[in-house]
Amino acid sequence: MTAFHPTSHKPSEHTQVAESAFDTLYVHANIATMNADFGCTLDSKNNPDNTTTDVAAIPYGQLLDAAIATRAGKIAWIGSSEAAQNLTAEQTFDLQGRWVTPALIDCHTHLVYGGNRSNEFEARLQGVSYSEIAQQGGGILSTVTATRAISAEQLYQQTEPRLRALIGDGVTTIEIKSGYGLDLDNERKMLQVARKLGQDYGVTIKTTYLAAHALPPEYKDNADGYIDAVCEWMPILHAEGLIDAVDAFCENIAFTLEQVTRVFDTATQLGLPIKLHAEQLSNMGGSGLVADFGGLSSDHIEYLSEANVVKMAQAGTVAVLLPAAFYTLHETQRPPIASLRAHGVAMAISTDCNPGTSPCTSLRLAMNMGCTLFALTPEEALAGTTLHAAKALGLQQHKGKIAIGYDADLAIWDIDRPADLSYLMGKPSLFALTSPTLTTPANLFNLPTVWQA
Repeated sequence: MTAFHPTSHKPSEHTQVAESAFDTLYVHANIATMNADFGCTLDSKNNPDNTTTDVAAIPYGQLLDAAIATRAGKIAWIGSSEAAQNLTAEQTFDLQGRWVTPALIDCHTHLVYGGNRSNEFEARLQGVSYSEIAQQGGGILSTVTATRAISAEQLYQQTEPRLRALIGDGVTTIEIKSGYGLDLDNERKMLQVARKLGQDYGVTIKTTYLAAHALPPEYKDNADGYIDAVCEWMPILHAEGLIDAVDAFCENIAFTLEQVTRVFDTATQLGLPIKLHAEQLSNMGGSGLVADFGGLSSDHIEYLSEANVVKMAQAGTVAVLLPAAFYTLHETQRPPIASLRAHGVAMAISTDCNPGTSPCTSLRLAMNMGCTLFALTPEEALAGTTLHAAKALGLQQHKGKIAIGYDADLAIWDIDRPADLSYLMGKPSLFALTSPTLTTPANLFNLPTVWQA
């Protein structure tokens, strides 16, 4: 891999060092800003009040032969490489025409789990349905058994390679759900492991409480009693600083609208944002419910109705597409992409990394699937893993685009054009990854990574 060498630029005599000295300067870069200020029309879905009207539409908001300067972990300046010659920085990197994008965001994962479910993969290939596997005690409950049986240390060790794979794919922000503990102690264990992984690797981890994922065996035939327990555990774990958002699984093999409403009521009382697994296998109206609560996102949504597309648009709720699960389950009902586009609903893409229905640790592969299976454009796919993924986590004011004041989370790629991120499958295109908090364990592929942006 090409070395990543700093170069030096002599500031002009007019440079005011006190005002223009930066920590890091990247020059001779091609930049996919994903920013409406530079012509990215998809940015308007995150900022519907954006009044920028004098900027021509430019795919990806791209800038050629451009430069970015950072200070104190934030993007502090964007301009041409020529103008950057008047700037000073502690270190300057010549990117030699490489592409820079916002670092990717994986906004829906079940990354922390124990065990392995390749046996279910084999069973599905022999004609056993996902619902049949769940009814026979497999599915989520088999992972619950495996997760409960191991220590926090073992759970960390089993999860760590999955986290490394995502980082190696250009990801610096990840949502991680609980939901394989299904009791207080094991839900806590999962959330603590997620927090520790974020601390150890310096990536941004948003933890989501998903105890309303499945009915554990000790509550067999008592779903309402279990929902009572889920609501009782929530303030305990929130008080321990372990919950950033609350999720549930609203489906005919999981929980009803009324039961999910009780979970959401508790979350709202605690001031926690909500999201939902909805309309994956049937149309139960969960997306409308999450919109009624002003929720962050509705996820899966293969059976989403147009009426609820409208409600999501009005609420600003993100549609999170999970094409790897669609692919793994051999689904045929696609999410209503045309309707989502027509009503201006922001569409995010995620791996849905989980042991049963989406054992995927490549967000770029999910982008490719979003294009090939759901007919997204490559620009929509990149927006879905930057702009709109940030909105799905409530981070749209800090991450997801290259803009002044945003976090200096940047991915630097050896590609010819931004569409390559969705087009290329398996090619190691990441050249470097920069974030103000990334720590040494993330440097796994001899990437010439800049740890302090």
